[in-house]
Amino acid sequence: MRQLKDIDALEQSRARVIEAISQNMTLYGVTPSIGRLYCLLFFSDRPLTLDEMKDELGMSKASMSLAVRNLLDLNMVEKAWVKGVRKDLYVVKDDPYQRFFDLFITKWQPAIHTNTKAIEKTINELEELLADSDTSSEVRKNAQVDIKNLQNWLEYYDWLSRLINSFQTKEILQFFPIEKRMNTDE
Repeated sequence: MRQLKDIDALEQSRARVIEAISQNMTLYGVTPSIGRLYCLLFFSDRPLTLDEMKDELGMSKASMSLAVRNLLDLNMVEKAWVKGVRKDLYVVKDDPYQRFFDLFITKWQPAIHTNTKAIEKTINELEELLADSDTSSEVRKNAQVDIKNLQNWLEYYDWLSRLINSFQTKEILQFFPIEKRMNTDE
């Protein structure tokens, strides 16, 4: 009887974490069901196959395959190898710091590149307007304001690029070191 109560308490604790994490998986650009899959793997004491995950979560094989692919792309899970097992097995890559770095880098690098190119092209076009003696004074004034504002954006994207670089090189950890929490139960 006590064992059933303990198992129920364990499952309730895990359910709380699973619910919170699955709801916040939108930060990674994925659905809560993919978050539940991640948590299933996190709490599993062994690598799981697609079929095992599908059965546990009640998802179709196609949905499960897509969900696992999303987690692989986010570097949140990885394939595991177990001697004698032919099916693909998956486990959580349990380095939350690297996972954050990867997500931040993956999401921001393309945005910085795209936005910087658009801003630089726009500044060039606005400078051509300013160089043209036929440009009206009103357009000239607006172009000067736009150039100034766009240069501020370029400064921001330069700063953001340097921040991303500090994640890639782990230099950020000099300023914000990983500190393990002390377990108060010990």
